[in-house]
Amino acid sequence: MSHLTLAAIQLTSTEDVAKNLQTCGRLAKQAAAAGAQLIGLPENFAYLGSDRDHRASLAEPVGGGALGPTPGQASGPILEAMQRLARETGAWLLLGGFPERGATGPASPAGHDAPPRIRNTSILLTPGGEIAAVYRKIHLFDVDVPGGLRFRESETVEPGDGVVVAETPWGGLGMTICYDLRFPELYRAIAQRGARLVAVPAAFTLETGKDHWHTLLRARAIENQLYLFAPAQLGHHGGQRRSYGHALIADPWGVVVAECGNHEGYALATVDFDYQDQVRRNLPCLDHRRL
Repeated sequence: MSHLTLAAIQLTSTEDVAKNLQTCGRLAKQAAAAGAQLIGLPENFAYLGSDRDHRASLAEPVGGGALGPTPGQASGPILEAMQRLARETGAWLLLGGFPERGATGPASPAGHDAPPRIRNTSILLTPGGEIAAVYRKIHLFDVDVPGGLRFRESETVEPGDGVVVAETPWGGLGMTICYDLRFPELYRAIAQRGARLVAVPAAFTLETGKDHWHTLLRARAIENQLYLFAPAQLGHHGGQRRSYGHALIADPWGVVVAECGNHEGYALATVDFDYQDQVRRNLPCLDHRRL
């Protein structure tokens, strides 16, 4: 299959989970009606706020690895809602990142377990709502950004440790999340595993996004000759937390072929894998690697 219509959704998630999921459903159905065969939701699509304990309380079991949950294990309410949405749209649905229940920490000398940790987990669902692949965010956002904001994702999130390229009817789909974008070695590993496109669901901060978002996405596309589609969080989420937005789709030449404006919605484009093959033939840099 040489063509695929993609939709990278953009929304403003808050601490209201029910409203967030309702917005996801509305935008995904609109994108499917516009012809999208693969729809991506951004990082933290179900919840984005400042209350870390609340986020931990929302964490759901996923289990398993790239092939999904442990047989017989029930899905939580967020995952169940998204599985229904995949079936309703008839599209492949990428859940950009939501809290997965992690392991309980080791017992202290007093005999008390450490607080449970979560994983920042992305899941690819088939049009039938089945789990096709699971990716846990590898690179955690421990950064002091301009403006005095301090992020320490590693305080509550345990990192993943595996490169994931999901098999789809259009070829390999590399799975990454937000801060992963700053680590080109991950994208090279994805390209070496035969990926055709890479998902970069994100909640890029306003402060970093305005200077780095487009440059990094285009660079990863160019150096690996991949399509990148990047669903994004936008605007004010509560407290001091603001996201840059600009959900987009970039082609293997680094051209942004679709971008969402400063509003909730989606970037929509039909990508051409024959064109990707042409780019790789004319400029075979992936075959010229020496390291």
